Amino acid sequence: MHTKRIIPCLDVKDGKVVKGINFVGLKEVGDPVQLAKQYYEQGADELVFLDITATHEARDTMVDVVKQVAKEIFIPFTVGGGIRTLEDIQKMLHSGADKVSVNSAAIKDSNLIKEGARLFGSQCIVLAVDAKKREDQNGWNVFIHGGRIDTGLDLIDWVKQATDLGAGEILLTSMDADGTKKGFDIELCKAVSKEVLVPVIASGGCGSLEHFKDVFKEEAADAALAASLFHYNELTISQIKTYLKEEGIPVRI
Repeated sequence: MHTKRIIPCLDVKDGKVVKGINFVGLKEVGDPVQLAKQYYEQGADELVFLDITATHEARDTMVDVVKQVAKEIFIPFTVGGGIRTLEDIQKMLHSGADKVSVNSAAIKDSNLIKEGARLFGSQCIVLAVDAKKREDQNGWNVFIHGGRIDTGLDLIDWVKQATDLGAGEILLTSMDADGTKKGFDIELCKAVSKEVLVPVIASGGCGSLEHFKDVFKEEAADAALAASLFHYNELTISQIKTYLKEEGIPVRI
């Protein structure tokens, strides 16, 4: 089993970190630069920064905030939200991001993945997917614009296509589990992990130490992402890693 990664996520709106439940009811929880530094010092393996309303508001990701965060941390740093062109990808990488996360724009133009991977390398292109179980319970659909629009695309078809085009990692958010603290959506994560050869980051629903253990023991994901647990100081990254190590799950201490 490869070393498992613990990744805090900063969902940023209007320059502040926010958190909601099932993608709604956003509350402000802190300053992105301060929180990024805190999580880096606690031993985070990577950091994800998502400008969650950039696409919906049709504006660019906040370059200044990204630059400030990049100065404070020395771990892989993924930035997403509002990335629509190859120039946007380049701008983020020049601002200090190691990877960019593409979501809505990649669905509208899958060439963004193909050309992005060709120009900058697959390792730079993270496919972010917001997935929700269909009403007939038979599979999942992909949503865009911060979970506002159902594309009608089948999740498995889309992740296969995107990884064939060159996406080097999948950031998989369960809209059903998001913010509920009832645990990662293991069924969803396993369904995707089984179909692709790239690392999968589980996102949405984590509420306890056991939830991290479960997603890794089930071999449903290569990394686990969480937000509110960290923002509200319910758990620290070092606590999680110590626990996982005791449970026999390989982590970087």
